[in-house]
Amino acid sequence: MRCTSKKKIVAAALSLSLTLGLCSCGGMSYAIPYHSDSDISGFNVISRQKPGTAESFAANLCIVAGDVTNDEQVDMSEAGAAILCDVAHHEVLYAKNAHERMNPASLTKIMTAYVALKYGSMDQVLTATNAVNITEKGAQLLPLKVGDTMTLNQALHILLLYSANDVAMMIAENVAGSVEEFVNLMNDEAQAMGATNTHFLNPHGLTEEGHYTTAYDLYLILNAAVKYDQIQEIIHMSSYQTTYHDASGSSIERTFSSTNKFLQGDYQAPDQVTVIGGKTGTTNAAGHCLMLLSRDTVGNPYISVILRSSSTDSLYNEMIDLLDEIKN
Repeated sequence: MRCTSKKKIVAAALSLSLTLGLCSCGGMSYAIPYHSDSDISGFNVISRQKPGTAESFAANLCIVAGDVTNDEQVDMSEAGAAILCDVAHHEVLYAKNAHERMNPASLTKIMTAYVALKYGSMDQVLTATNAVNITEKGAQLLPLKVGDTMTLNQALHILLLYSANDVAMMIAENVAGSVEEFVNLMNDEAQAMGATNTHFLNPHGLTEEGHYTTAYDLYLILNAAVKYDQIQEIIHMSSYQTTYHDASGSSIERTFSSTNKFLQGDYQAPDQVTVIGGKTGTTNAAGHCLMLLSRDTVGNPYISVILRSSSTDSLYNEMIDLLDEIKN
């Protein structure tokens, strides 16, 4: 098969507005609508590569254009968006509004952990500054005080299990030198993953206009993040006990429980599914959100995301319905 230049593909797409096959030099073709400014992140993943490189870049990713809701037994009526991806077979098993931009709340913190691990070190000692003084009503806090210290290893455990927003600020400032620079890194890494419908304004997920992502982009982010063994280990824990220090050097001992109600035993996944872990998120703007890494009985991994559900109970029951689509 002769490779078609990118200019010719773009011209054909713009003039005909048809579904095109992107050709690779290796003989593979991708039947996708080509548009350089597509609202669908998965298409940007492929279309922004050089001609002939689409297969090697996107072959190991799930790609979805629209809703995949063939099973009437999956009740997502209370959810704003949802997706279930078979990671091993690169297949989307379910999707609802997967590319609609929404507020992710504390699901943001998975990207925070990813950037922290990429640019920091687990034994790095972090010191709290005034940046940790979050005053938003109802925000989950440790709470940290100026001068408190802990390692990045400790901070990541508290971030992902307990979802402390002030800890997210401490991580950001210490790893990147400033919160602003850390957020820039978050956005750069999101783009590199192909999460082109994502824009972060902070490292914790508290509500800010212009801070958004999609269910599909969160699949991309979690898929990249769990390649770090440390993240998989942390999100699988039901509790964590540690000791950090205040400005005077005095010890502060704390125990933290996971906010994930599957790990706490409040809800049970279907028999054929083991929940490894994930991240919860709840704000008034975002609703109730959850993303998970799970495995089937033979060890194949799956990533599931639900955004903007109406209540905690609806969120977990919807996730159970979604996970029930995993068949062995």
